[in-house]
Amino acid sequence: MLVIGELINGMYQNVEQAIKTKNRSIIHKLAKEQLEAGADMLDINAGPHGADPKETMRWLIETIREVTPAPLAIDSTKLDVVELGLKLAGEGSMINSTKADDEKLDIYVPLAKKYKAKLIGLTMDKKGVPRDKNVKCELAAKILAKCMEMDLPLEDVYIDPIVLPVNVAQAQCAELLDVLREFKLISDPPPQTVVGLSNVSQGTKQRSLINRTYLVMAVASGLSGAIVDPLDKELMDAMITAELLLNKNIYCDSYIDAYRKR
Repeated sequence: MLVIGELINGMYQNVEQAIKTKNRSIIHKLAKEQLEAGADMLDINAGPHGADPKETMRWLIETIREVTPAPLAIDSTKLDVVELGLKLAGEGSMINSTKADDEKLDIYVPLAKKYKAKLIGLTMDKKGVPRDKNVKCELAAKILAKCMEMDLPLEDVYIDPIVLPVNVAQAQCAELLDVLREFKLISDPPPQTVVGLSNVSQGTKQRSLINRTYLVMAVASGLSGAIVDPLDKELMDAMITAELLLNKNIYCDSYIDAYRKR
């Protein structure tokens, strides 16, 4: 499963402080620790407070590139910030993310193709996040159709059904698992899927427990990627074990260490 580390985000106080003081060591540490813990890719978000998000994104990526060539997910609502991030990050990175509106897809799909990047497509549009699973499937199909029309390889497209917090939308948690299974019927080969896992526990007191339990359930429902905190060892161990029990990895007594070394 594709593991995207979520911790280099200007909304976190330590990252916000590092950005303000240009403290490279904090960013270096977060990048290395997440990759060592099992992240395949690092999500990079300049946060909401910077006066110049483009320069903040430039500083973050240049700082990260001092310690790793790992692929990056460029996380911004601003088109110019995303494009700058892709230029600096290089091939194999990701756009996080675009909505299923034609005007958005007409911009972000060619951008992903131009920079040979992956793309996260959110199953939401101008009307917001739909609660009906049939509408989510329709929006997913729309994203995939646009990508096929513009020759963006489907293996580079990740559909996000949008996880909502359990404390305000409890019924949606089970329904989203059904959506993940139904997404597999949309195309051949079936689309890749991804979730922002931490959303499910937003505002709750048992965040780590809720996150890792839901991740295991989602993996069993066909999830192929997640934006997570890879430093949560229990969460990562649960994900590795879930994939083992689904016969995606070969068993050995030290399967967790073997997975991490791989």
